[in-house]
Amino acid sequence: MPELKMLATPLKLGPVTIKNRFIVSAMVMNCCNEDGTATEKFIAYHEEKAKGGWGLIVTEDYAVDPSGRTYQYLPGLWADYQIPSHKELTDRVHAAGAKIFAEIFHGGRQTQEWIIGQQVLAPSPIPCPEKRALPREMTTEEVDAMVEKFGDAALRAKKAGFDGIQIHGAHGYLITEFTSPYSNKRVDKYGGNLVNRMRFPVEIVKNIRKKCGDDFAIDYKISAEERTDGGLTIEDTKAMAIMLEEAGITSLNVSIGVYETWYMQVPPAAMGHGWLADYAEQIKKVVSIPVTTVGRVNDEFVAESIIRSGKADACYMGRASLADPHMPEKALAGRYEDIIHCIACLQGCAAQIDSGHCGGCALNPRTVREDEFKLAPAEVKKNVYVAGGGPAGCEAAIVMAKRGHKVTLFEKSDRLGGLYGLAAVAPWKGEISSFIVWQRTQLEKLGVDIRYNTELTPEMVHDGKPDAVVVASGSHAFIPPVSGTDNDFVCTAMEVLGGEKMVDGNIAVIGGGLVGGETANFLATHRNQVTIVEMLPEICAEEPANIKFFLMKNFNEYGVDLHPATAVVSINADRTMNVKHDGVETVIGPFDAVVIASGLQANTELKGTLEQYCSEVVYAGGAAEPGDGMKAIEQGYRAGYSI
Repeated sequence: MPELKMLATPLKLGPVTIKNRFIVSAMVMNCCNEDGTATEKFIAYHEEKAKGGWGLIVTEDYAVDPSGRTYQYLPGLWADYQIPSHKELTDRVHAAGAKIFAEIFHGGRQTQEWIIGQQVLAPSPIPCPEKRALPREMTTEEVDAMVEKFGDAALRAKKAGFDGIQIHGAHGYLITEFTSPYSNKRVDKYGGNLVNRMRFPVEIVKNIRKKCGDDFAIDYKISAEERTDGGLTIEDTKAMAIMLEEAGITSLNVSIGVYETWYMQVPPAAMGHGWLADYAEQIKKVVSIPVTTVGRVNDEFVAESIIRSGKADACYMGRASLADPHMPEKALAGRYEDIIHCIACLQGCAAQIDSGHCGGCALNPRTVREDEFKLAPAEVKKNVYVAGGGPAGCEAAIVMAKRGHKVTLFEKSDRLGGLYGLAAVAPWKGEISSFIVWQRTQLEKLGVDIRYNTELTPEMVHDGKPDAVVVASGSHAFIPPVSGTDNDFVCTAMEVLGGEKMVDGNIAVIGGGLVGGETANFLATHRNQVTIVEMLPEICAEEPANIKFFLMKNFNEYGVDLHPATAVVSINADRTMNVKHDGVETVIGPFDAVVIASGLQANTELKGTLEQYCSEVVYAGGAAEPGDGMKAIEQGYRAGYSI
């Protein structure tokens, strides 16, 4: 494999030199105290990345004022009492070998009154189209005072031991609201022409430099384009970058979008790798300071190629650091096969945060739980059997093998992955296979005895006498109790995705949840006419919003016929279906095939049968509770951790 020469090269960001070009971008994890102080969870989460070899860690949004918080449990530097807890954070990150910047921001109109306890603030009284709260227009004096608050927050960051700050001037937050004619309609010194609109961030930069001195790095995050009607374009941003460099920033991070174009800020798998690098390249041509890129850079070789091409001086890899906090250490040692690569599923990060919970990672249950899961050797080493080689069974086996147990894994098919492997078949989901390959590689390296084409039976447990058994035998398709499911033109989504059945033409998919939506997308992109019938009032309700955006876009492009809040009454021999919507029964079809994707049922063959032969039996994954890959992986991890 080629060497990662550029990623291994130190980078100078003004007064700060980072040891390599692996940079963690700011990502909200929502796990600080409500008063903005750091928790042990918050500190341990960043410390783990520092131990993993990252050159620079940029924290999530530190509010410069309570009115600027966009989530309930964000960190803050609006008061001196917050300094000590964040000083512990920087001390521990530095001790582990990394540099750390605090991202400072104010959410402006892109927050909610229940979070900040007052009316939201903005340069003009124009609501954010997503948050839909009427802002109060800030007075000129209030804007002047906010400049001071940014400078004071930066000084507190310096006192707390941060090596620099990143000013959040992107994504539609307060600073962006001032710089953009899309949101700024003022006629005072902070509005109108570009120079006036840029006055707010320029004065912030100068204020920070005055208060923090020349030995403190000032990075600036900017949206290359807002992608909104009347918003900033790349040509505007290039001009802004020149002004910011003149004001005194030491580096520039190029992102994109505002809340109205939120799906671009945390791009799902439907968006290409490193898709913003060309924007960074354009900005890099007009400034002399380091310019970095971000956006779906989840692979070390993609990052290396972007830097070698001259498009950017470094790549921010946020979600890559969630999936594997030790990515740099492994990559620079040539252990590429040991890296867990982000698959952009958004389940553990964006979806968790959007639902008000602490963030995490679907592929790595330990992420943001470093304080909870400390993987120490087991006090008593055991002989453990694992039934099932899906994500739950493999994860349990990996954890147990790391803890020193002797593990034998029984998989009834000729490969690992289970239903998670089928999930990789749908468009944009191919990277799921990389995680299955990672699990297989780790099992082999750890010496787990994998027995393919072998289904664990009670007799085998009786004869082998293991000390413990993890039952992760997975799930199977739930067949709804309607007549006609036994027709020869009816099959399951698993049969279609697994290559067991070929369907073609006009196809009905029963079920519009995770499985049904992805199956319908697969069939539609293969030039079939697809109809989805879903009992719930919303199609793909469980999909993270960023992913659902592209699914619905595809459904519209390929003419997928959607029937939400509709129940299937019967599947008829003439290939039609009787369905009921709002109490009215109608007939749809005929269809060339009907694909059932109406949920999963646990494989219960081993449920309660092993306890008579083994005193410690733990259930995980679909065998415990059918769900998605994230739930299965976490259950597997917890099962392995408990033995």
